[in-house]
Formats: sequence, C-alpha cells, structure tokens
Amino acid sequence: MSMTRTRRWVLSQGAAAAAALAANAAFATPGQAALPVVDMEMVLLAAQVDPPKPDTGLTPGASAHVIEVERALNARGLLASGSVDGHYGTSTVSAYAQWQQSLGYTGIDANGIPGPTSLTRLGEGRYTVTRTVSTGSRTDSFTGERVNTRTRNMLVAADAKLAWAITLSQGSYTSSNPSSAGTHDGGGVVDISVSALTTTQRWQTVKALRTVGFAAWLRNPSQGDWPYHIHAAAVSDPDLSTQARNQIHDYYFGKNGLANHAADDTPAGYRVAFTWWEKYSRS
Repeated sequence: MSMTRTRRWVLSQGAAAAAALAANAAFATPGQAALPVVDMEMVLLAAQVDPPKPDTGLTPGASAHVIEVERALNARGLLASGSVDGHYGTSTVSAYAQWQQSLGYTGIDANGIPGPTSLTRLGEGRYTVTRTVSTGSRTDSFTGERVNTRTRNMLVAADAKLAWAITLSQGSYTSSNPSSAGTHDGGGVVDISVSALTTTQRWQTVKALRTVGFAAWLRNPSQGDWPYHIHAAAVSDPDLSTQARNQIHDYYFGKNGLANHAADDTPAGYRVAFTWWEKYSRS
C-alpha cells in the first residue's frame, strides 16, 4: 500500500484504525530498531583514565559508551551487574581481558583495553562501533626503533613541527630496559634523545609531541637512573601496557607519570590541551 493510500485508509477508518496501525509499526519489526552507537575513542579514553581513580568517577563524554560495553560484558557473564556503571575501572578491565582471552588473544592483545575487532565482536546484536582506533602494523619503525604504524604517524607529524629531527633512543614492544618499569612492553611508548638539543628545544619538542596526541615529559637525572630524555606515550593506543596506560591517567590529571605522581613540571608555555591522534587529525 502506498503512503498516500495508507493515509487515506487511516482517515476513512477513524482513530481506532490509526491506533492499530501505529501499534503494528511499533511491534512488527523489532529487530530493525537502531542499536546504540559506541564511540571507540571515548571508550579508550575511559579505559586509560578510569582504572587508577580512587572512586568510580565517570570520565566526561565517555560513560554512555562505556556502559554499553559493560552491559555486553554482563550479558556474557563476565561482569557483575553492580559494575555496570559507566566507569571503566579495574573490574571492567579484568572482564574485558577475559573477553579478549575467550577470542584466543594473549599477551598485549588481552590487556583489557578494547581493540577494534574485539569491541565489534562484543557488540554483535547489541551496539555498533564508530570512530575505531587501530595501531596498524606492530613492526613499523622510526629512526631505526620499532613502533607501530599509528605511533610512527604521530612521530612524523610531531617531527614536521620542528626545525630539528626527532631521534628515538628506545622504541615500543620491548622489555630490554629495566628502568622503563614496563612502560615500553606494549605499543605507543618511545624515548627520545635530547643530548644535542638546547633546553628550549627540548621543551619545544615536548610541546610538539603533546600537540599530536602524546603524553610527553622531559625526564632528568634527578628523577631516576637515566640521562635527560623525553618519554612519550601515545594517548589511546590500544596496545598500551598497564604501566603506560596509568601514565595517560597521570597526564590527563596534570601529573608527571612517575611513581611519585607529582605535578607535571612542564612550563606553562609548553603545555597543550589534552588530545589524541585521531582527534588531532580531525582538527
């Protein structure tokens, strides 16, 4: 029946027929109802910022997306109902890691931080995923050090903002340096040599890295057993180790990413608004 003929029929049959037609429209095809949309960028943000919190505070803009993921984990028996609250805390991290393991993932692939495939699989029939984030290849490189493609793209963009070259002293996916405390075990984390740079150039490099989406700090010998260097962790990299993920939490709240969680010592003129690669790329 055409739309015009349908309207004529409704008008001829009166209010009772109109009500019946509306009821049929509401219940005839429930499977075609629009599913909730989960923004992967927002879920990743919460997965970094929420776990170290001392409470169950919500990350602005992320909780509505997190709760859909938690509902899906609960439906699979992986997360208790009481933890379905929009806070991507340690219980959600653990539950999501179990989900990744059930898909056959191990190691950094089962770190409790969503990747595009596991997040999409979890949402089948429950939600759709938008603004996916992918690391790309894990065997890419920058100045001879191993990084993933997303990290390499970020470094290239930061390097283009400077009149001198960014040179890595340590890449990602490595546990060769004990002083790194596990931050480089996953992806998205690099150390940058600054021995040839002036103090101003060092801070300008920190600013360039932060601008494209790194949590970056200038490290000095008074902070640990290391020379001056820049430590940078790519915000929202799905391959982050737990230690690196917690550094993103620190950066989000204006801290230094070290064990003492002291205030960030970066001069005000070299700080930028919190961002990540995909958000920067859209600007």
